[in-house]
Amino acid sequence: MKKAFQKGEWEKVIDIRDFLYHNLTPYDNGPQFLKGPSKKTQELWKICKGLLKKEFEAGGVLDIDTKTISTVTSHKPGYIKKNLEIIVGLQTDEPLKRAIKPYGGIRMVEQACEDYGKKLDMQVKELFTKYLKSHNEAIFDAYTEEIRKYRSSGVITGLPDNYARGRIIGDYRRVALYGIDRLIEEKKKDHSRKTGPMTDILIREREEIGEEIHALEMIKEMAASYGFDISKPAASSKEAIQWTYFGYLAALKEQDGAAMSLGSVSGFFDIYIEKDIAERLLTEDEAQELIDQFIIKLRLVRQLRMKEYDQIYAGDPTWLTESLAGMFIDGRHKVTKTSYRFLQSLYNLGAAPEPNITVLWSEKLPQKFKEFCAKVSIDTSSIQYENDDLMREIADFDDYGISCCVSQQKNGSQMQYFGARANLAKVLLLAINQGKDENAAVTLVPGINPQPESVLNFDKVMKEYKKTLSYVAKVYVNTMNIIHCMHDKYYFERAQMALLDTDLDRLMAFGIAGLSVVADSLSAIKYAKATAIRDGDGITRDFVIEGDFPKYGNDDDRVDSIAKELVDSFNKELNKHRIYRGATPTLSILTITSNVMYGKKTGATPDGRKKGEPFAPGANPMHGRDTHGAIASLNSVAKLNYLNALDGISNTFSIVPRALGATNNEQIENLVALLDGYFHNKAQHLNVNVLNKETLLKAMEHPEEYPSLVIRVSGYAVNFVKLSREHQQEVLARTFFESM
Repeated sequence: MKKAFQKGEWEKVIDIRDFLYHNLTPYDNGPQFLKGPSKKTQELWKICKGLLKKEFEAGGVLDIDTKTISTVTSHKPGYIKKNLEIIVGLQTDEPLKRAIKPYGGIRMVEQACEDYGKKLDMQVKELFTKYLKSHNEAIFDAYTEEIRKYRSSGVITGLPDNYARGRIIGDYRRVALYGIDRLIEEKKKDHSRKTGPMTDILIREREEIGEEIHALEMIKEMAASYGFDISKPAASSKEAIQWTYFGYLAALKEQDGAAMSLGSVSGFFDIYIEKDIAERLLTEDEAQELIDQFIIKLRLVRQLRMKEYDQIYAGDPTWLTESLAGMFIDGRHKVTKTSYRFLQSLYNLGAAPEPNITVLWSEKLPQKFKEFCAKVSIDTSSIQYENDDLMREIADFDDYGISCCVSQQKNGSQMQYFGARANLAKVLLLAINQGKDENAAVTLVPGINPQPESVLNFDKVMKEYKKTLSYVAKVYVNTMNIIHCMHDKYYFERAQMALLDTDLDRLMAFGIAGLSVVADSLSAIKYAKATAIRDGDGITRDFVIEGDFPKYGNDDDRVDSIAKELVDSFNKELNKHRIYRGATPTLSILTITSNVMYGKKTGATPDGRKKGEPFAPGANPMHGRDTHGAIASLNSVAKLNYLNALDGISNTFSIVPRALGATNNEQIENLVALLDGYFHNKAQHLNVNVLNKETLLKAMEHPEEYPSLVIRVSGYAVNFVKLSREHQQEVLARTFFESM
């Protein structure tokens, strides 16, 4: 018997949330229905694993198309093995072959090719050196000398000025629910209503919509090359997944953003799957096969990067984040059978970092689902958790995805300008060194008063630190405004923006690094005796600390309040400034793996950290300083105010299995309780690693034996063996809790 979708406003206007609200079927039971991989999936994945092995042995890149500038329609259809594929489509014409995207920056593309033994086609190079301008070139034309100094010193770094900005989540589900022709029709309506005096703003908006319409036409053309007509809505679960994937694939083909999140597609897919199963058009085995094969495609996503990029974002990540579960505002949960099917792929295909599976956690989620999530975390260390109760309440919206690692974005109606982070530890040293960089002795912040030669005084240091924070925030905003103005002008994300509302709520994501270093440093100055050791020019080279001081990560309000105040103060400074296109500034405490690179650029700090040593990742306490157990460490991070860090507060948590319990059931029960308690305290994010340090040591010595060993690092997961030796050692230096 044919089952129709429930009617709603979604039929009249583009509104995926309304479709979900009326048609999603929450699932309350456990994982007993799940199926293993199909024969086709096993054969296909075996081929892929062979290719992945070759890629690893080749130094990380299997092949590069050095001649073809990647667009939605630039490459002929690509297949892994056509007769085995249920879901089709690759970024280029061959699996794992990387594409060139020189609109981001021709020098970076040329260097990336050379890094992996290839030579960029001379015609492409000539085109972008003589006739076309990249957004990288435009940005550096607009940068001031001051901004260049801040960038090279490491006060502000990781900026998306030499690759695509990423962090935009196209609502790829729209392709499946409405079909391309309806989306083109709606964009044409938007274009026709953008009339009036032709100001620069209105002209730009009209041009952007025109580009979006062109992108939609190209997506339809690209799908047709694979033999699919996506002009009309998807009529089955297979089509819904394929259509959605084509939308996402179009974005991948044109952009090399640092974070190309998927959004929240599992519940949407489930509506189609359950409809097909009810009509006996699909079996459970076939449903799992569809999800597994979709995820295989996601695991093969690749961007071309310079080797230098690995210093900031180690392990070749794409942050292809998919958000599962969560709650509707009316109190219904959004756990579906397909939520389980996505998690089951980690067993059917083995653990992997992509997609970056994120569970939107609520205390009200079905207990059986929470227990299954805990089991998967214990078995694979492949998923992360975010506090849906907190984020849903603040946003007053229940259909959102996680952009990159930890930041919330309303699906379809919000976009984000991404901008790396400011090094708060270097900013502290600027305050102590009269505004001078501790490495180059160059003045970066004018008007900073000298500190006494003897023991540092907390009140005097804080007075100058607040001045430096204010000045750095101004430079940071100016830098971001330039980057995103030029990105819109020279590297506009037409395929992604075509799948969003025309009139958007814009966010600009700022970030900070070194929070725990600064909190502990200020604590040392306040509660112990911290004396600066200066060179002949008066620049600090080291610090002598006499006496003990409270350290962030031990549930001690004396230092935890310092960390909280730092976040609140910097967020307040950002909000003083005019942001590009009227965007709202948001702040993250997130370092990815750049905590190692930040440490290299930063001199010795008053907490006892030596010059060049890594920072802790994200909002984590410094390595080994959270000595009062897992709960105390989590409590410290939970005190940070999410309202002042709406771009996310990343916390990476590692615990040895025996600390969770003697048996598997005890471990599951305790991990669920830990997550419930942590998020009940208004914490926002948690990476969970459940493993023994000895396993990582073995993997360092015998990487060939651990190709699928996954570890969560800072808002994302990586194959541990893909990290550099330096990054592996930093991971090993982190706290692995042996008690609760």
